[in-house]
Amino acid sequence: MRSRHDWRSLIEESDFQPSQIKLSRGVVLTFSSVLLLIAILIFWPILQFKVSPVSADDSTSQPPSSTATLTEVSTSTSTNTVTPTSTATPTPEEIASTEPIIPTQTSPGKTQSISSPMQSGLIVLAMYEAGHSHLFAYQAGDQPFTRLTSGPWDDIHPSLSPDGRWLAFSSNRSGPWDIYILDLHNGELTRLTESQQFESSPSWSPDGNLIAFESFGEDSEIIIRSVFDDQTWINLSEHPAADYQPAWSPLGRQMAFISTRSGNPEVWLADFDKFGAERFSNISQTPDQNESNPSWSPEGDSLAWASSRLSNHNIYAWNASTGSSYVGSGDWPVWSPDSSLILTSLEDANQTMITAYRSIDGRLELPPLVLPGQLDGLTWNSQSLPLPLPENLHQVSLEVYELPWMRTDSGYQNNLVQLSGVQAPYPELHDMADDAFQTLRAEVSTRAGWDFLGTLDNAFVPLSAPLSPGLGEDWLYTGRAFTFDTIPMNAGWVAVVPEYFGHEIYWRVFIKARFQNGSLGKPMREIPWNFNARFEGDPLLYEQGGQYAGIVPAGYWIDFTEMALAFGWQRVPALPTWKSAFYAARFNEFIISDDHSWEEAMLDLYPVEMLTTPTPIQPPTLTPTRTPSWPIASTPAP
Repeated sequence: MRSRHDWRSLIEESDFQPSQIKLSRGVVLTFSSVLLLIAILIFWPILQFKVSPVSADDSTSQPPSSTATLTEVSTSTSTNTVTPTSTATPTPEEIASTEPIIPTQTSPGKTQSISSPMQSGLIVLAMYEAGHSHLFAYQAGDQPFTRLTSGPWDDIHPSLSPDGRWLAFSSNRSGPWDIYILDLHNGELTRLTESQQFESSPSWSPDGNLIAFESFGEDSEIIIRSVFDDQTWINLSEHPAADYQPAWSPLGRQMAFISTRSGNPEVWLADFDKFGAERFSNISQTPDQNESNPSWSPEGDSLAWASSRLSNHNIYAWNASTGSSYVGSGDWPVWSPDSSLILTSLEDANQTMITAYRSIDGRLELPPLVLPGQLDGLTWNSQSLPLPLPENLHQVSLEVYELPWMRTDSGYQNNLVQLSGVQAPYPELHDMADDAFQTLRAEVSTRAGWDFLGTLDNAFVPLSAPLSPGLGEDWLYTGRAFTFDTIPMNAGWVAVVPEYFGHEIYWRVFIKARFQNGSLGKPMREIPWNFNARFEGDPLLYEQGGQYAGIVPAGYWIDFTEMALAFGWQRVPALPTWKSAFYAARFNEFIISDDHSWEEAMLDLYPVEMLTTPTPIQPPTLTPTRTPSWPIASTPAP
């Protein structure tokens, strides 16, 4: 082996110079030139791949993409615009983003294209705002939702007619819940039903001459009646179980609905070509799940519905030949006009989102978008709103609702305000939250017929009043929370239903309407939780914190959780110890954080010095000494 010196001498003896390479024809390359050439050979394909433009001729040779591709297209002017490249017509397996491109100006001469899956048709939603539910329309290419109804009442469960001209919905604008029909072409409103019973969830027949809806009196039944006269009135279900949420098949000879005939809410099918007991069949067959909101595809060959069990809120699609299959997470599905998408709401603990899946394989097509309020109805049709809107609808669309306690100047004070007419250990709330509470209290009193929030377990809690174990950093200390009185629950005037979101448990609170004549509240669909079952002597019931009550309570109820969310009050999750400690369930606590953390909310009331807990100093102790003992003999006794 040569030493390092031997290699150096070998180089000196030869004509080879490390700083240059002599090629043929007299071309000489330096060593740095060689490095530069190697770098160009390595990085040139990468740079060429990233910066090379795609011409219109090249685009046809590319495989169709599931999303719009943005390229720079030169025009006769000096302004460059960004437009989607043309691709071949996608197959059903390649259907992707289907909403038109919405241009937004980002810089001079540039337009950013944003794609969304809702390409065509008219979507109508019933959303809560400022304590009431109203109807809003979304149309492809339009700006955000167009308001269709307004007023101090609720409009829920919209349903578009097959021709898209008529919008049927349920409303309590005249007192009891009745079916109304809105003509979208001239803005005229017609009251279809007039009774003291709760009538909702309208569904049109394929020819638009009949409407099926649920009617709740002593029992919940499916009623079919004519749109043009009040002579045609058919009770389809005629069963002592609860039958509701009808969905008329576009083929005309079948109707899906939700029924408790098997003991829990499941999807049933009524076949008009059959008679007697053979007419009705259970198509979901899921005794451990609760189904809701069935929806037919426009072709009438598939049916989607929502199914819930504990923390699972899923959408399933059913076909007579293949059965049911999982689509995705959701709570209220509707089909797109071309059946390629399933649009659905997605409930979270304190907010409602909307998302869409591809019906053929369940692929996510629309990422979850947060809605301004909770959803209480959804419909999608291939038609569109008339342009321009009728004058009365145009005036309604211009209205803007704001909560009466909203402040635009953020001029509240960081102190406590006395709650007038409220009984509580400390009837005070933060200045930011007191108006929201009083507005909620007044609205609940009007909707329920009694002052539910007139007595509280707690409002503001001072630092000198310690709460139960596990509530050391509770929002009651901030003055931005309250807990309602639990005594009405023992009297049957309050019911709570557990709702699972991931690993956390929240509670939906219902309060009973004072007048049970149909003028207040709506029927409950959920089975409440019975905490008192823990004291019946069964160890299993004690360990699981109670059990379901077994039946849906009769009568009319107010969804207090829904109303509280509309006024900014959010619920909190139960503590892990809720099964053994009643207070840890926290079903009666609501907070209004205003985007504050607990620490920030505390600093709104207290100086930082009061929140700093000094480290306790242990008193000095003597060094432990050996405990004296009797002497032990070194040798054992005989």
